[in-house]
Parts: sequence; structure tokens; C-alpha cells
Amino acid sequence: MGKKKTEKAKWKKSDLLGVTNAITTEKVVKVVDNAIRVIPDFPKEGATFSDVTTVWNDADAFRYSVSGLQMFLYEHEIDKIAAIEARGFVYGAALADRLNRPFVPIRRKGKLPGKVVQESYDLEYGKDTLEVHDDAIKEGDKVVLVDDLIVTGSSTAAAARLVKQLGGEVVMILALIDLDRFNGKASLRKKGYTVNTILTYPGK
Repeated sequence: MGKKKTEKAKWKKSDLLGVTNAITTEKVVKVVDNAIRVIPDFPKEGATFSDVTTVWNDADAFRYSVSGLQMFLYEHEIDKIAAIEARGFVYGAALADRLNRPFVPIRRKGKLPGKVVQESYDLEYGKDTLEVHDDAIKEGDKVVLVDDLIVTGSSTAAAARLVKQLGGEVVMILALIDLDRFNGKASLRKKGYTVNTILTYPGK
């Protein structure tokens, strides 16, 4: 007898954990937005910083934020969840647990112990490099890429190239917040990626 083919799960609203069946996109946006702390003049004078740690420090808000990201994945086939360090790990690992899928950490250069592949991207002054273990993603894997925040999208695009370099397919890019002023979400969409965020802020 041949091996039985395993069907890939498509996630439905009934799969949500830890929230009531009455969850809506509007409720998620309201709860998460109310939990985010806005800090003026950080990291520099004139800037406004959206602090997501206050979402994590509120059990209900954190649960809703994870569920809000999960809602974007209904009816999608997913093999793995990948996330960019460091804050992206919080949501990537939580989603991987929710969906019972492997978690793939994408880290800064020199942080992973095994054999890696790498992609570099431009910063305002200079460059940075992301790496992933070369056996973390297999040919044909359908991967969701997660971060907490999309600004210019350059690091996210580099992470997506890592997935492709290993033969995977980026099914969707997810983040809690998009800072609209920097056009990161729009830039990623122009590259052909499906990008979803719970909140969009103007950004300063």
C-alpha cells in the first residue's frame, strides 16, 4: 500500500483559541489600538514611538492581537511560520503554536549556530544582514512571514528573499502595525507579496 497523502490544513474561524465566537476585526482593532502606548520624542526628538510591549502586558489585548493576525490566515495552506528578530518572535511563535506549525527564527548576522544563508538590506546609514538556517525551510514550503512592525519594509523584503532562496513560498506577510508614512506595506505589495496588518498609523 502507498503512503496516505496528508492534507494541509486550511484555517477557519472555528479554529480560533482563547477568544469568544463573537470576535470581529473591529473588536480586534479597538482592543489592540487602546493597549498600545505612544511615546513622544523616542527614539529621537520629534519622533513618535508606538510601544507594543503594553499590548503584551495586557493578557486580553495580547490574545486579541494574536487572534487578529490569525484571522488573516483563514483558508490558507501553511507549512511554517517564520519571524524576524526580535519582537517578531513574539507573534511568530504564538501563531506557530496556535496553528500547530513549525517556527523558523530569522536572525541578525552571527546569531545562529548552524550553517546559514543570508540576505543584506540597506539602512539609513549602511547595511544590515539577516540569516536563517539552511535546513529550516524546504523546497515548496508555504511560509507566513511575521514581524511586529513594518516601516520601510527593507528588512521584511530581505527575510522574504531568504525564504525564496531556500525554495519556500511566502504565502503572506503579517505585522501588528504598518507605519504608512514610510510606504513599507505598499513597497512590499509592489514586489508581489500579500501583506496584512492589524493597525495602520501615519508614523513620524
